[in-house]
Amino acid sequence: MKSINSVAVVGGTHGNEFSGIYLLRKWQQDASRITRESFTTQTLFANPKAHEENKRYLDSDLNRQFAVEDLANPELANYEQSRAKVMNAVLGPKGNAKTDFIIDLHNTTSNMGPTLIVLQSDDFNIRMGAYVKAQMPEAVVVFEDQIPLAEHKFVCSIAEQGVIVEIGPQPQSVIRQDVLDWMETMTGHILDYVDLYNKGQLPELPPTYEAFRYTETLKLPENAQGERIGMVHKNVQDNDFRPLHGGDPIFTLFDGSEICWDGDYEAYPHFINEAAYYDNNLAMSLAEKITVEL
Repeated sequence: MKSINSVAVVGGTHGNEFSGIYLLRKWQQDASRITRESFTTQTLFANPKAHEENKRYLDSDLNRQFAVEDLANPELANYEQSRAKVMNAVLGPKGNAKTDFIIDLHNTTSNMGPTLIVLQSDDFNIRMGAYVKAQMPEAVVVFEDQIPLAEHKFVCSIAEQGVIVEIGPQPQSVIRQDVLDWMETMTGHILDYVDLYNKGQLPELPPTYEAFRYTETLKLPENAQGERIGMVHKNVQDNDFRPLHGGDPIFTLFDGSEICWDGDYEAYPHFINEAAYYDNNLAMSLAEKITVEL
């Protein structure tokens, strides 16, 4: 792969996820923290108006507005859709971007710890996961690589390479020191990795490492009218990346009965009971555990 010459660190894609916003302010005051020798680094505050109003977004989720056809559609002109077009002009354009690599910083209310979401399983990203885990053993790597990066609608899909740093648990509109520290540490390791990769100076990495690959998303139980009739089971709540087996209770209905997992594989829930996903009645994402080979 060609060298990474330009990196963008994006925060505040969701206005009530505070860690990335406060870190951007810190780094803007002291750029040496995110400066590396082999590439340029810029920061971008993605959704300032949503942050001003202490909301995830004003009109629509900014992190779902970067499909190529949507960016080219002038009729999509609400605040986030318009903001996406501005960001695409600054960092992109998507498909021929001036920015080589985007790190998008997010918080989750789920108990996911320091999670790196990787959207491609090429050599660059596989080795990035190995490097981050070697430097930060508590890190979790999740591959969401079922489709090419360019087909994703995420902010980081503007560039040819991009990852999502997802740290929790942190309530919306709150700062937690442990979560903030994890985010800053992981971002630093990613930047170090890119610099070492560019220079051909990566240290020896383990030949394999444990990671997860997204499989599906589960909805909360609903009745025929689409009304929520249950909640995440207490045995699942806060147990992100712990295995779920067939027959394990997964939901408790408000009448006290239980729904059990009927999948045919060992599943690893994450984004469990993510507050931001209640708009769509989503309960959690599931993944399989994988062994990644370098």
